[in-house]
Amino acid sequence: MARDKKDRVKATDSEFEEKLVSLNRVAKVTKGGRTFSFSAVMVVGDGKGRVGHGLGKARDVSESIKKAVDDAKKNLVKVPLIKGTIPHAQKGKYGAGKVLLRPASDGTGVIAGGAMRAVLESAGVQNVLAKSMGSSNPHNVIKATLDALQKMRSAKEIARQRGLSLDELYEG
Repeated sequence: MARDKKDRVKATDSEFEEKLVSLNRVAKVTKGGRTFSFSAVMVVGDGKGRVGHGLGKARDVSESIKKAVDDAKKNLVKVPLIKGTIPHAQKGKYGAGKVLLRPASDGTGVIAGGAMRAVLESAGVQNVLAKSMGSSNPHNVIKATLDALQKMRSAKEIARQRGLSLDELYEG
């Protein structure tokens, strides 16, 4: 698992679960009639903390989905998970899309709608409370959700940054 400068994780195999979030048909009117093309938004994840999203456009549905999956595998990010949930509450924002993620106790499940649910399930989150408060545009909701997930820090990361052990971190 190699990382590049934007804390993205590069895909190595095809161990990813793919989810179609939205598929749009776009009509372009020309002199000869209408030309249809498709745009697909896909989310891929391994269920162990790696998730990414992608957009693909083509004249054919299957080709647009394939392009979206390839794009998603290029945009993978690592998400800290603790016992099937997220480490702490976090807000995310992208454009007009705003989301709120809160950890939940075991057995709660993924309480989230549409595009957020696809991202969280692909990342491997099993228990979370989530609310989309801004735009309902799937592109912006996905990017806001990934923004919130990227801001998350595990206790190990915080202890390492402060130069403490985990025991010292919990005492203070």
